[in-house]
Amino acid sequence: MAQNLSFNKNEDALKLMLSDVRSKLNKIALGGGKSKIEKHKAKGKLTARERIELLLDKGKPSIEIGAFAGWEMYKEHGGCPAGGVVVVMGYVSKKLCIIVANDATVKAGAWFPITGKKNLRAQEIALENRIPILYLVDSAGVYLPMQDEIFPDKEHFGRIFRNNAILSSEGITQIAAIMGSCVAGGAYLPIMSDEALIVDKTGSIFLAGSYLVKAAIGEDIDNETLGGATTHSEISGVTDYKSKDDPDCLKSIRNIVDKIGAFEKAGFNRIKAAPPAKDEKEIYGLFPADRAKPYDTREIIDRLVDDSAFEEYKAGYGQTILTGYARIDGWAVGIVANNREIIKNKKGEMQFGGVIYSDSADKASRFIANCNQKKIPLVFLQDVTGFMVGSRSEHGGIIKDGAKMVNTMSNSVVPKFTVVMGNSYGAGNYAMCGKAYDPRLIVAWPTARLAVMGGAQAAKVLLQIEKASLASKGEEITPEKEQQLLEKIQKRYDKQTTPEYAASRLWTDAIIDPLETRKWISMGIEAANHAPIKKAYNPGVLQA
Repeated sequence: MAQNLSFNKNEDALKLMLSDVRSKLNKIALGGGKSKIEKHKAKGKLTARERIELLLDKGKPSIEIGAFAGWEMYKEHGGCPAGGVVVVMGYVSKKLCIIVANDATVKAGAWFPITGKKNLRAQEIALENRIPILYLVDSAGVYLPMQDEIFPDKEHFGRIFRNNAILSSEGITQIAAIMGSCVAGGAYLPIMSDEALIVDKTGSIFLAGSYLVKAAIGEDIDNETLGGATTHSEISGVTDYKSKDDPDCLKSIRNIVDKIGAFEKAGFNRIKAAPPAKDEKEIYGLFPADRAKPYDTREIIDRLVDDSAFEEYKAGYGQTILTGYARIDGWAVGIVANNREIIKNKKGEMQFGGVIYSDSADKASRFIANCNQKKIPLVFLQDVTGFMVGSRSEHGGIIKDGAKMVNTMSNSVVPKFTVVMGNSYGAGNYAMCGKAYDPRLIVAWPTARLAVMGGAQAAKVLLQIEKASLASKGEEITPEKEQQLLEKIQKRYDKQTTPEYAASRLWTDAIIDPLETRKWISMGIEAANHAPIKKAYNPGVLQA
């Protein structure tokens, strides 16, 4: 397509954002830092990422879940890059698996609160999609200075073992390799898995280490005798395989996975894949650097779907949401996307792009129901500022129509995938399948922003609250001080809406290059195809 100055500015802005994301990911990949990596390798161990690389099939695609977990969190504790654990979905012996590898260069692999959340997310993906989960264990257990935030609650450390039991009861393969420390409550994870491997001399597993044993019962014993590979492979029978080193252990895992039988398929429709007919790289120039600038979302869809073929549903109705059928990497999908065009509807009324109106909510509800009936996975492309407000919308029943859309989407039984391209504000985040609505995978582009409302509006509301508070204390608010307060509030709020802030807390699974969108959705549907749909679609009373 012909490029203009606006296209080039958009392209430059997005590529700069991508460069910044990649720079941060390179820093995250260093874990605890180069000196910690050197000490780790001096023990004869591979790093978490090296272990995963050896385990994965060469030349096959993979995706990393939660790389930004913990980003700029726990600064007073020295930080926790990637949450101290690396999680990857990829192919092992031609089978799609989830791999969870503790990073022992980060506080000896200790569990921070975000570590627990990330492990639970990995187990959730395995459970929802019925794919094998492989644990590469090298962890000192709970990070004691924060034990009150990781130990007892429903989404804390103990939930991991509950999930081990549930996965086992569902017949979902779990294989654990003890490749370093595995202590206290953490010792249950590998032993609650189906099969456990242990690496000689570097792997150890026990409920209490030698120092605690000495303090508790007065027994003198070294850790290797207490819970090393020989002890558990030849005396206790706790582990099933003894490996001479990391590569040997990883080879054994590949051999075990190679023997896993075929799975029952969900039966999602797939044909031979085709690239988009329109150049995917043009997304960089088409997506506006100015968040308020309108654009035709169809142009983005055309560069995401096979052959750029998008069969639009109800094209002339409810035009601030686009709905239609397409294929991504051969997989049939139903797309629900916020249209950012400013349009005039059939009544002659102007409608703002990115806003959900009653007619667009109604259309989306009907389309979601159709996809459930046809067993077609759903893809949500978010760039939404929320639902329309004002007397006309309220009198027209926007609450009812919005509730209908949320209800239909929530009760959907086909797998859902969400891409946050731009804005993801307020109830729009909910209706367009935000994290709270169980998308199988949810990713953000570097252009994403997630918040209860836009930064400018929120800052003005927060400013009024702050001014009222200061005035109640008798402080005078000069125009200069008001401007300073506004800038301070806006800066803080804007930071909380960035994709890095969201990804650090696992509100999204990753920040991705727009050109990786097809891969994420394709691998997500392939994983979902392992899990037949057992529940009949029931859209609920609001659909009546």
